[in-house]
Amino acid sequence: MSFIAFRNALRAQLKPSFARTFASTPSAFAPTLKERLTELIPKEIENVKAVRAAHGNKSFGEVTVDQAYGGMRGIKGLIWEGSVLDAEEGIRFRGLTIPEVQQKLPTAPGGTEPLPEGLFWLLVTGEVPTEEQVKGLSQEWAARAELPKFVEELIDRCPNTLHPMTQFSIAVNALNHDSAFAKAYSNGVHKREYWKTTFDDSMDLIAKLPNIAGRIFRNVYGDGKLPAIDQNLDYSANLSNLLGFGENKDFVDLMRLYITIHSDHEGGNVSAHTGHLVGSALSDPFLSFAASLNGLAGPLHGLANQEVLRWVQKMQAAIGKEPTDEQVAEYVWSTLKSGQVVPGYGHAVLRKTDPRYTAQREFALKHLPNDPGFKLVGQIYKIVPNILLEAGKAKNPWPNVDAHSGVLLTYYGLHQQDFYTVLFGVSRAFGVVSQLIWDRALGMPLERPKSYSTEAIKKMFEGK
Repeated sequence: MSFIAFRNALRAQLKPSFARTFASTPSAFAPTLKERLTELIPKEIENVKAVRAAHGNKSFGEVTVDQAYGGMRGIKGLIWEGSVLDAEEGIRFRGLTIPEVQQKLPTAPGGTEPLPEGLFWLLVTGEVPTEEQVKGLSQEWAARAELPKFVEELIDRCPNTLHPMTQFSIAVNALNHDSAFAKAYSNGVHKREYWKTTFDDSMDLIAKLPNIAGRIFRNVYGDGKLPAIDQNLDYSANLSNLLGFGENKDFVDLMRLYITIHSDHEGGNVSAHTGHLVGSALSDPFLSFAASLNGLAGPLHGLANQEVLRWVQKMQAAIGKEPTDEQVAEYVWSTLKSGQVVPGYGHAVLRKTDPRYTAQREFALKHLPNDPGFKLVGQIYKIVPNILLEAGKAKNPWPNVDAHSGVLLTYYGLHQQDFYTVLFGVSRAFGVVSQLIWDRALGMPLERPKSYSTEAIKKMFEGK
């Protein structure tokens, strides 16, 4: 029996006097996440109706031909509830900055970083959860974590030469076999009820990702033996255990921070938009998120932190682990003059240092201030922006999240760079599925933008 089923059964059986006594403990019977959503959805449906009634015919702004050819950069055309990215101040999760998230969300006993369970609650509801609500999520995810036997066998049959992200996508696609949404849709469930089974699938998906990631990691880089999920541990602690790093409390805290800051970055990035697009066809969360993972696997999206780390390691090999500022500057210029970019710097939207970079830097200052890799990253941070401005190579010469994460993972012994994107994928599930739940609750339609050919554009503006 799952934690929630056990709790509900206990609720039904308790005598009123004992129930009152038990309820006197803090939040003993606080609403579950699904129960809270049941309360919030009718209000939000009315809120959206009011917004559309007041502003539905108003324009977001013009779209230029250059934007159509330029990856749709800056085109306003998506609704994404969980986070909004401001060019100057960075990401806000339901209105909260990263420092505010670190301050307000519950932490694990002995930990200092926010628990991803709390971040998921925030993304879904817009509310900061209590410690009890976060603990309930940890327990529910642990109860849902077991993989179907055939999915385990599917992963085990993959050759260890198959990229971890490919294995990850295969496994997540296969979870569609037991999709509650797909079954309910096949049985003719009313569209008002779509969100409920979407929620159930989303909870199953997040819960099972550590077992998938751990199994891939152990098969590719270890002996294939996997520890069991511990029902008493939080999500990040279980993930760390499955990867073989659970005894290092600082690594566990790094995973809490890593998942939190990588979880969501509004809706226009490749993985988020792909999940939303595929989900708009009423594909279940497993199929939708598998599509997200395939986008995340691309070199221009999820592989960026590997490219940064490799560039830093090449620099160390060329000029030593403790170079002077002049040597670093010379190496940066040589990179630019060879026609390459400096990886980890610049962003499609941001025009300042990525707050996610700052959060990782503060973690490193606390836990590994004397690490040569971290020191070099700090030197690069001091030197690169001025060089990029001088060279005219970037509208935003400041570091993004990828400029730091690889050095942190390497410090704690996670050297397997091809696996880094899997960790990114585990994190990004939180943002993708939280929006999928709301897409179904709000009845969002099939996404279908208009496209034009080059010839059609020429004719459109001929003589103008």
